Amino acid sequence: QVQLVESGGGLVQAGGSLRLSCAASGSIFSINTMGWYRQAPGKERESVARIIGGDGTNYADSVKGRFTISRDSAKNTVYLQMNSLKPEDTAVYYCNAQILDGRGWYAGTYWGQGTQVTVSS
Repeated sequence: QVQLVESGGGLVQAGGSLRLSCAASGSIFSINTMGWYRQAPGKERESVARIIGGDGTNYADSVKGRFTISRDSAKNTVYLQMNSLKPEDTAVYYCNAQILDGRGWYAGTYWGQGTQVTVSS
């Protein structure tokens, strides 16, 4: 079983910064993809930033130039540096990981419990 634990959320004023962390632990042989999603009140969950294929990255248009995703493979940890935060960034942010087994086969997709980010005007 795999567990994902997020941290770093909180309340910040518009224009401020936060750094989210997500640490994966458990029965991990290989992680194919890690990323961040968010869900704002009344809206569906959306992709924010992902690391795929080792070091490839993918960002939502709404956060390009402001957010940076990075990964520490040795710690199975992914980070999201969020700068120039806007009130519309307010959401619960969820960590996501796609896990491979020892044979390199897809083993499952896992989600963290979420961390609240609130950006005030």
